[in-house]
Amino acid sequence: MHLLVTSLIVDVKEFLGIRQVSATSWSFQVTDRLITPGKFLFGGCGLASAIVALEEASTRPAIYAAAHYLSFAPLGAEVNVDVDLAVVGNRITQGRATTSVEGREILTVNAALGTGELNAPVPWLTMPDVPAPENCPPRLMPRRFDNSIFNHVETRIAIGRSFDQLDATLGSPVSALWARVPSHLEPSAATLAIFGDLVSGGVTQPLGRNTMGRSLDNTIRVATLTPTEWVLCEIHMHALHGGFAQGTGYLWSRDGVLLGTASQSMSSKFWEPPTT
Repeated sequence: MHLLVTSLIVDVKEFLGIRQVSATSWSFQVTDRLITPGKFLFGGCGLASAIVALEEASTRPAIYAAAHYLSFAPLGAEVNVDVDLAVVGNRITQGRATTSVEGREILTVNAALGTGELNAPVPWLTMPDVPAPENCPPRLMPRRFDNSIFNHVETRIAIGRSFDQLDATLGSPVSALWARVPSHLEPSAATLAIFGDLVSGGVTQPLGRNTMGRSLDNTIRVATLTPTEWVLCEIHMHALHGGFAQGTGYLWSRDGVLLGTASQSMSSKFWEPPTT
C-alpha cells in the first residue's frame, strides 16, 4: 500500500526544524519526518543539518560535505550541531560540524564552502532519458516504512523495479528515482544531502531482494543549483562484498542540469520479515 506523502514544508530548515542557539551551535529534535523505518535519524537529514549550520556560520555555500556516521539519534532526541571553521580563506572556508546527543557524538561532517568563477562551457554528463515524473509509477513503500521520512518525501520509479517486482532474480546495478518534498521548489546542498541518501536503497535492484542498509559515510558534492521541484536520483551501485556496499548517485534537475553527486558506503543485509 502506498504511503501518503503529507509534508507541506517548503524550506529545508523548516523541514529539519533546525534553529541557531549560539554563534557556533545549532539544535533540532528528531521527529517522525526525519527518521528511518528503524526510528532513528535518517543519515541524509543528519548531513543536511550539518550543511545548514556550516553554511550559516560561514555565510558561504557548500561545495562539498562528507559525513562519518558514528552512532544513532533516536526518535525524540534533541540533537546539537557544533561548528568549527578551521580555515577561512579569501574564497574557501574549510569547516567541520560535530553532531551529538546528550554529549554523545553521533556524526562528524567535514566540508568546504565558497565560490569561484571558472565554469565548463558545455555539460560533461547527460541525464539519462527517462519519463517525466508524472509518467512514472509511484514507489509503493511497504508498511514497515510508515511513520518515517518516506511519508514526507515522494518518490517515483524512473528506472528499476518496484518492491513487488523483487523476485530474487539478479538485476541491473543502475536505477533511478524521481524525488521531491511537495511544495519545496528551491534545491540546496542540504536538500541534495537528503535525496542523496536514497543511494543506500539501490542495493535491492541488482540483488532482486529487499535489503537493509545503514550508511557508514555519505558525501555530497554540489554542482549547479537551479530551481526544480523534482530531482532525479540516478543510482549506480559499484560493489558489494563482505556485507558492505558502495554506490554513487547523480542528482539531476527536471530539465537535465546536474545539481550534484552523492556517494556512500553502507553495511547491507537481506531484510527478513519479523517472526511471530
